[in-house]
Amino acid sequence: MRGYLEDLAFIHDAGFRQYALGAAPGLQRILARHGITRGLVVDLGCGSGRWARVLSRAGYEVLGIDQSPAMIRLARKLAPRARFQVGSLWSVPLPPCDAVTSLGECLNYCFDPQAGGRALLPLFQRIYRALEPGGILLCDFAGLDRRPHGKRQHISIGQNWAVLASTTPRGPDSMVRHIVTHRLVGKKHRRREEVHRLRLFPSAEIRDRLKQSGFRVRTLTGYGRFRFPRGIHGVVGIKPGSRAA
Repeated sequence: MRGYLEDLAFIHDAGFRQYALGAAPGLQRILARHGITRGLVVDLGCGSGRWARVLSRAGYEVLGIDQSPAMIRLARKLAPRARFQVGSLWSVPLPPCDAVTSLGECLNYCFDPQAGGRALLPLFQRIYRALEPGGILLCDFAGLDRRPHGKRQHISIGQNWAVLASTTPRGPDSMVRHIVTHRLVGKKHRRREEVHRLRLFPSAEIRDRLKQSGFRVRTLTGYGRFRFPRGIHGVVGIKPGSRAA
């Protein structure tokens, strides 16, 4: 199952790009604090490429990976100096790199049947092996406190588009978003529906799996001045070792 088909990908970039743009300055400062001012950054779940564009303009090499072909098409237009690939973050081969980022609940989405708690350790081990000594993993994820107590609805309206998202809990550690998009393309109105299931992770589980993989771990409440929304948590995983001069 794939999510973020053409219309939702367009709407997500048009109406919800501020998460990536707001986080970008703080993310850049964290990279610089760890001595990563150049080299390759792999962005898992890159979406429409807003963060990739910031990185490439700052002089980094960028490889963006996303399961949505529609998102990758947008990203290639927005960040032509970066490289992009359609693939699942749970299985795609990772090249040697200086940093890995994953923003906006990407670890929680269950588009890939491999996604879930058992897949965390193999994922983090694969990232650890790909990182150069001193490299870092920067990511955020939805915790158990992201789960709504009942059905929750949210409507957003933009120029020639609207989206209604209904979120419902499913068991103690998951939730489902039923998303209905309306988009005016030329004179044609399109209505589409997508269903996204998200597995929610206790923060301790993420930290433990990172430590088992070899990372030193630091928790985040935001990226610099950018504060996470309720229920979103962040971590920095640091691969021990000294960076090459």
